[in-house]
Amino acid sequence: MKELFLALLLVVYLTSVQSQTNPLFLEELGSDIGIQVFNQVVKNKPHDNVVISPHGVASVLGMLQLGADGKTKKQLTTAMRYKVNVVGKILKRINRAIVAKKNKDIVSTANAVFANSGFKMEEPFVSKNKEVFHSQVRSADFQDRNTAASMINQWVKNETKGMIDNLISPELLDSSMTRLVVINALYFKGLWKSRFQPENTKKRTFHGPDGKAYQVPMLAQLSLFRSGSASTPSGLWYNVIELPYHGGSVSMLVALPTDESTPLSAIIPHISTKTLQSWMTMTPKRVQLILPKFTVEADADLKEPLRNLGITDMFDSHKANFTKITRSEQVYVSQMLQKAKIEVKEDGTKASAATAAILIARSSPPWFIVDRPFLFFIRHNPTGAVLFTGQINKP
Repeated sequence: MKELFLALLLVVYLTSVQSQTNPLFLEELGSDIGIQVFNQVVKNKPHDNVVISPHGVASVLGMLQLGADGKTKKQLTTAMRYKVNVVGKILKRINRAIVAKKNKDIVSTANAVFANSGFKMEEPFVSKNKEVFHSQVRSADFQDRNTAASMINQWVKNETKGMIDNLISPELLDSSMTRLVVINALYFKGLWKSRFQPENTKKRTFHGPDGKAYQVPMLAQLSLFRSGSASTPSGLWYNVIELPYHGGSVSMLVALPTDESTPLSAIIPHISTKTLQSWMTMTPKRVQLILPKFTVEADADLKEPLRNLGITDMFDSHKANFTKITRSEQVYVSQMLQKAKIEVKEDGTKASAATAAILIARSSPPWFIVDRPFLFFIRHNPTGAVLFTGQINKP
């Protein structure tokens, strides 16, 4: 059984069947599986900084679903809650909308399949991936691990404007077993609609989850923001604020528990794309916002999180069924990695990687101070796609 190696790259500068024809609903489903993966990752990293791209996760799983059959395909379809080949045209429109040139915020996404020299793939898999995900097939000689890794890393570096330049190490490639490397690269660079003035940036105290206090640079401005409070079904309250980017199509949503004693882990499981959509109904009001400047680079092994969500067979050399990729030999997924980087500063953000909350009409305090662990979501509002999500424990 040969290996199918997946690398998911993310970068930041800065269900009803009847509803499957609704582009917004479909992209929400895609982002939901990514948010669930994020939830699984942070369970094992409660005190770490974590960055995940839900849209990137959905893209790679969608590419895999096109090549899967039997129980392997069923597990992917069940977790994602839609069949990619059935809604291919809608996915194509969604991907086109996200990277539309009319967006003043820069969003670019790229998919590629690096295939071992001489590896024979089924034509429908190649053509469907090209049609839906604009994925190009490129030849690589995995017997020369150093050259293959260098080739892939150069492609990644180009697609992420230099933000990620060392995604794959040669040691991750098995010269005799690796057949495919499937990659999604996502890059975002947005300028704030209401920019922070550098002279207002000052060092302030940030309280980490370990109880320690840190002095970090904090951005500050008084402006009009949509903000409010929401609660989980168990009654844990948290505050939310929306920071729109200049182009108007993308926003960053920031959420943190109202009570300082409430950990992020208590509210994360209750957040979904429907939750994020409900936040968009918040009322604009003048708010004095204090937000940390931060740059975070993080990588994650997604194999175990996906297994926990019921996607198990594709990682098993004896059970994986990817006969729609190739019939010449059996392949399985040996690795699924994700690497992301996000930078938030005065002028904007650079990035390159299940019950809805109940919103109530409760006025926000005039101050919104992010001085303890918080969550962020970078959302493409016209489609509901969640480009990035993360937890920041130490800016």
